Amino acid sequence: MSVTGTAATLAAQLAMGTSWRIGVDPSERTELVTDGAFALARNPIFTAMAASTLGLTLMVPNAVALAALLVLVVALQLQVRAVEEPYLIATHGDDYRRYAARVGRFVPRIGRLRQTYNGADTLRDVS
Repeated sequence: MSVTGTAATLAAQLAMGTSWRIGVDPSERTELVTDGAFALARNPIFTAMAASTLGLTLMVPNAVALAALLVLVVALQLQVRAVEEPYLIATHGDDYRRYAARVGRFVPRIGRLRQTYNGADTLRDVS
């Protein structure tokens, strides 16, 4: 699982082509990648990273490995919800909203978003 997760991380990064970046630069506009692994999950790189870390945790099952896995999962959730998704909404608008409504955040169908109106343009999980 660890080796597969590492290979999947690399494959998903390569699939992003010129849209691959580390961090968010609000002045940069990248293409919205929605095919390949990104048709199954909006964040396949992070999913693969978590799978790789889970594999390491299973190989060396101890408190430190488990803590590392939990910290990674929390960090990925925060990165995606607080940084990535707001950037993608600001950059791609309705294209991202439609994509997020049909594709799960980390795994298929789970964490899909829908637009709701409550005085502001917000997204919330529907699955």
